[in-house]
Amino acid sequence: MAGTFMLDKLGFLLALTMGAIILVLGYPQGMQMLMLMFIFLLVSVIATKYGTRSKKKLNIFEGERGWKNVVSNGLVPTVMAIALFFTGNPMFLLAYVASIASITADKFGSELGIFDIPFFLWGMKKVRPGTSGSVSVLGTLASLSGGFVISLGSVYLLSIPISTAFFIGLIGFMGGFVDSLFGILEEKGIGNKFTTNFMCSLAGALMVWLVF
Repeated sequence: MAGTFMLDKLGFLLALTMGAIILVLGYPQGMQMLMLMFIFLLVSVIATKYGTRSKKKLNIFEGERGWKNVVSNGLVPTVMAIALFFTGNPMFLLAYVASIASITADKFGSELGIFDIPFFLWGMKKVRPGTSGSVSVLGTLASLSGGFVISLGSVYLLSIPISTAFFIGLIGFMGGFVDSLFGILEEKGIGNKFTTNFMCSLAGALMVWLVF
């Protein structure tokens, strides 16, 4: 199973621990919340595997992930599940969904956007595919679709109203854009892809309080 989700052993054990926390503390919706995370894992693998040959030629293919990937993507959703358990505030459920929508939007944008011409946000100059802080038309559309994959999944799994899910999809897209903004700093030697991914998921969760 670790190989299926492209995680090394430590990363898989950490993901398993976070999954158990979400499952138990998310009761009575713990299973549905966990299934939403599985959707992220599944579509992320598909997006990563897409165009593998081309990505390897560009030297930007990411194979097995480790514990840092798990923490940067999974810590915020796990904390939101814990906060939901202790407070009972449904806003934390929306924040949970929004954080996953954000990391999914980022994953779609980064993995699929490389097949278009990328422009660095600072100055909008053309850069090589895979450059942090860059965007492309295809990547933007892919990012938007990634956010809505999760928001629509929440309608079915968590009975989130469609109108609310629509805004969560947009929040996910904006979270993916925040990732690109922090990618500018990453290219300048401030932070790394893990801190950038963490800020993406955190931004998605925090934006819930600005929108709802």
